[in-house]
Amino acid sequence: MYGEEVAEMTGRIRDEDIALVRERTSIAEVISETVTLRSAGGGNLKGLCPFHDEKSPSFNVSPARNVWYCFGCGAGGDAIKFLMDAEHLSFVESVERLAARAGLQLRYVANDHTAPRSRPQQGQRQRLVAAHAAAVEFYRAQLTTPGARPAREFLAHRGFDRAAAERYACGFAPDGWDLLTRHLRQQGFSHDELVTAGLSRPARSGSLIDRFRRRLLWPIRDLTGDVVGFGARKLFDDDDSPKYLNTPETPIYKKSHVLYGIDQAKREIAKQGKVVVVEGYTDVMACHLAGVPTAVATCGTAFGADHIGVLRRLLLDTDAVAGEIIFTFDGDAAGQKAALRAFDDDQRFVGRTFIAVSPDGMDPCELRLAKGELAVRDLVARREPLVDFALRHVINRHDLDTVDGRVEAMRRAAPLVAKLKDREKRPEYVRKLAGDLGMEIEPVQRAVLAAAHAAPSGGALGNPAPRTAAAEPQADSPQLAVEREALKLALQAPVLAGPMFDAVEAAEYRHQVHVAVRVAVAAAGGAATATGGAVWIESVRNACEDLTSQALVGELAVEPLRIDGELDPRYVSVTMARLQWGAVTGRIRELKSRIQRINPVSNKDEYFAAFGELLSLEQHARALREQAAGGL
Repeated sequence: MYGEEVAEMTGRIRDEDIALVRERTSIAEVISETVTLRSAGGGNLKGLCPFHDEKSPSFNVSPARNVWYCFGCGAGGDAIKFLMDAEHLSFVESVERLAARAGLQLRYVANDHTAPRSRPQQGQRQRLVAAHAAAVEFYRAQLTTPGARPAREFLAHRGFDRAAAERYACGFAPDGWDLLTRHLRQQGFSHDELVTAGLSRPARSGSLIDRFRRRLLWPIRDLTGDVVGFGARKLFDDDDSPKYLNTPETPIYKKSHVLYGIDQAKREIAKQGKVVVVEGYTDVMACHLAGVPTAVATCGTAFGADHIGVLRRLLLDTDAVAGEIIFTFDGDAAGQKAALRAFDDDQRFVGRTFIAVSPDGMDPCELRLAKGELAVRDLVARREPLVDFALRHVINRHDLDTVDGRVEAMRRAAPLVAKLKDREKRPEYVRKLAGDLGMEIEPVQRAVLAAAHAAPSGGALGNPAPRTAAAEPQADSPQLAVEREALKLALQAPVLAGPMFDAVEAAEYRHQVHVAVRVAVAAAGGAATATGGAVWIESVRNACEDLTSQALVGELAVEPLRIDGELDPRYVSVTMARLQWGAVTGRIRELKSRIQRINPVSNKDEYFAAFGELLSLEQHARALREQAAGGL
């Protein structure tokens, strides 16, 4: 549990430093590096959740309070929790990264809470990233040495000058068995760290040797710009290993999640609502230099579902905002096969998918070298819908001059039309397919319908898991609605609402989860003592005793208040009065029912005591009703 992790790690990093990191961190900036955010009104932002597939954005960010919450899957927290979930970091690693970002110096204490540490032990991710950063500088320096001449010639022959090599931090792995390893060991990196990072590997003798030798290298960066791995191309004819090698899977490098060039392309992808997917490192360089700054490439693996998830969040790929995904593939058989695989993934995007294939079968790097940068831009501009390309590819494999050829082409092409996520386009593509095949519309239409019925039910984008009823009171209950509003005031505006909120005890709340959150507010010190923001909200969350109430805290922290205009004390007073009025009227009903069951003759004292309590409650209810006048 997140709260337990906080409690566990505060023995290493001082509590006040963790609180300062939360206060100094702009959560919108941190999350924007992974998720494209748009205004949601009321000062909040929203985007597609990075933790589950969805078509409509339900991921909400509150910059004013430095917290986030997804109304689709129920995940939420502060910037520290976001990095823990999105980057798979430990609590300490997340705090360290945010502290470095904010320019804060963390103070550490020993595990026994008695003596300060002279040299804090960094989290594993920070160490692995630091090792890669040192390796980048080593390899870049090697690119200028005499032994790296083949690497420089390779870049030059593909149209990349020294400035381009420096922009992409290209490097060279020298002809030595352990030059990088010895260099990094001298900088304080351990044997295990270098092996875990994938920079070195054990030799038969038991010593460490470099992972890469005699190769041109490209650093691979994640969305945040950290180097997490390398792509390496062989340069020498006597090298019998594969043409390209990549860093193996490590705690920080997952090839199915990483896209080369994403760190440089992400802002333009979000800005333009467009991404160009190419096949290699040099293709990314060529596109960027030619004025196509949205190009990215996979790293040693096929384009897959995890890559799609990364791009959808950057594109804000939703029903309301549909982006463009443009694939470029070589004109050879392998490239066409890759294009058809991409069409299978088309349904995972809400936006439109296209393909751009050079008439001469050249990739973007070759096209830039042969015909100039304008040709690269034209290649992307001349894109065609991916479904058109896929249909043409299927049809061209059959002899349309024969009946058997036309029927078989129809059978093969019909499932492609049936897969179209935009159902309004299906009739048009039925007519187009019939025309291309030289057939009547009716048999083609029947084939498409049959293919659609044979397809598995349900879309590729799964429906988000429903939230539990306990975490979401029924909307038609005025009492539960006002309880929810009161808790929002305590979480979002404790400075203003604190004294009035704290004066109303947990017994005034009816919903069991609301009661749990109210108790947690008290356990965190009370709203009147809080200054607000992520630190306060996390304190309340950590004071909750169950996951349901923790999730509700995250939800209420970003849910807008039900007021137009500026929040003022009168609104707080009205809300708390309505909360109490609902509870009091409930007790009045219970008391009236009890009085009806009391025999006023045999239980005279009990009867008059209950009657006196009823009069007092009714008087209190009238006062609260007057105070609550005004409406929510």
